[in-house]
Amino acid sequence: MVKQVITPVEEAKPAPEAAKPAQPVAAEPATPSATAPAAAAPVQAEPEVPVDPRAQAAFDTARRAMRAGRADEAERQLKALAASHPELGGVHANLGLLYRQAGKLPEAVAAMEKAVQASPRQAVFHNQLGITYRQKGEFTKARDAYEKAIVLDAAYASPVLNLGILNDLYLQDRKRALALYDQYLALAGGDAAVTKWVADLKNRKDDHVALSVKEKP
Repeated sequence: MVKQVITPVEEAKPAPEAAKPAQPVAAEPATPSATAPAAAAPVQAEPEVPVDPRAQAAFDTARRAMRAGRADEAERQLKALAASHPELGGVHANLGLLYRQAGKLPEAVAAMEKAVQASPRQAVFHNQLGITYRQKGEFTKARDAYEKAIVLDAAYASPVLNLGILNDLYLQDRKRALALYDQYLALAGGDAAVTKWVADLKNRKDDHVALSVKEKP
């Protein structure tokens, strides 16, 4: 049996409109040969669910289909895995990404909720659930999901930034947004774009929404 280890999605999404194609949320086998998806730095998370090697192989096949843009094929494979192995959070999370990329937000939310139910200690999944709630306009739920991700992994910078964006653009709490942006900058070791957002927010005189703000995986 191999263990499930979670790595992050490499995704940057201009808020609130356009979206770049989502990359897989990887559940890698804990072996020396395991690698993260292209352009995604692995984040080691505590293994939760033992994974049968055959299920792992099927999951990896589905991820390759996702990377290649064969969404229908990946969806079929992931749905079959979700039916046979509902305990694997990574399967539900990747289904959620496929649905979200296709604009099927109710289905995406349902899949991401199953991901966090199956793997409640994976901060990556809570962050992705927050992004999905935000896109669906459920801002209170998005806030709660981001906050849960931060509680689970205080060093995980992405949900801190996403919570800042949520407070800035959607909850209209500029003071909280500034504090979160500063927290993100400390965690990330600096970020030129976010530094500019901070300056713009401090100087903002109206309710103009900066569409260049991006959510992070």
